[in-house]
Amino acid sequence: MAAVRRLSPSFSAASLRRILLLRPFSSSSADAADQRVLTVETSLPFISHKIDPPSRSVDTNPNELLSFFRDMSVMRRMEIAADSLYKAKLIRGFCHLYDGQEAVAVGMEAAITKRDGIITAYRDHNIYLGRGGSLFEAFAELMGRRAGCSRGKGGSMHFYKKDAGFYGGHGIVGAQVPLGCGVAFAQKYSKDGNVTFAMYGDGAANQGQLFEALNISALWDLPVILVCENNHYGMGTAEWRAAKSPAYYKRGDYVPGLKVDGMDVFAVKQACKFAKDYALKNGPLILEMDTYRYHGHSMSDPGSTYRTRDEISGVRQERDPIERIRKLILSHELATAAELKDTEKQVRKEVDEAIAQAKESPMPDPSELFTNVYVKGFGVEAFGADRKEVKAFLP
Repeated sequence: MAAVRRLSPSFSAASLRRILLLRPFSSSSADAADQRVLTVETSLPFISHKIDPPSRSVDTNPNELLSFFRDMSVMRRMEIAADSLYKAKLIRGFCHLYDGQEAVAVGMEAAITKRDGIITAYRDHNIYLGRGGSLFEAFAELMGRRAGCSRGKGGSMHFYKKDAGFYGGHGIVGAQVPLGCGVAFAQKYSKDGNVTFAMYGDGAANQGQLFEALNISALWDLPVILVCENNHYGMGTAEWRAAKSPAYYKRGDYVPGLKVDGMDVFAVKQACKFAKDYALKNGPLILEMDTYRYHGHSMSDPGSTYRTRDEISGVRQERDPIERIRKLILSHELATAAELKDTEKQVRKEVDEAIAQAKESPMPDPSELFTNVYVKGFGVEAFGADRKEVKAFLP
């Protein structure tokens, strides 16, 4: 658990407890006492490549600490519910769950703004929530409903929220990285002072397009941070079996890098703040987030054939990001154990209500099959398999 320095004795814990039931992913609370400074130390030191690492001391406040607990609890509960919905055949197709990795999504958001861009792979549900997406739109999209964040046409792998700088989940391994570098190019061109975080997994770290994009980004000093979420298994292949050098933070060679404890939300926050400041002045940086997924790679993977159950339970007991925050909250008497349980019950209720609402949303109209595919106004004709009968005329 992160080491903690003393909190001001004049701080009133009771004044904080009411924020436990704030809506998820809210960054504002009215009580001035919520903003009292609390300094914590990251669980592990940062390991750096060609750069001096940031300080291990991270400033936070009780409001943020409680928000971290709630936000990660919402993410965890959403993924557990998605697992059940998939097994009930209400979610079809591919589905990749994020439980265990919540500290990366929450810590990153704590360090940046919605004007900064994020683009990721197909394990994207919680990244979308972190960007301000609603549970209702998330579950509607998972179930292919019209009210989904991608109008029910993207499904699990293609969440999207352009108004919050979230450029989507992507199904092609590694393909989102060049796109993210393109977003960073636009940011540099427009001189808007923002950066892009291009996220990928250890399984995608060997993709050639990643190195091509990194090379040109370094040549042009683009404000892009490549974030390798190293959960140690690319599908069912352990990192050491797929990569001759699994030190992914060093993979940029000429590009600096940091290895970060991705199960420590404060380490992620500190690293992302440091990376943003660096990238705006100097160009690309690589962050390797040492994290872990509890579920299998996807719903067809039980997750226990290439790793032991003892390994999984060991990570849960020693490194779970939510439990780390729970211990900090309890040690500083910001809330009682019962109050944290009440928060988790409230989270469950919100998730259940969002699912019920999403189930009521209608499926997309069949005509939507032909929209958002071709440029409008070209008069494209769609034929059947025999190409003899025109099935639709696209506007």
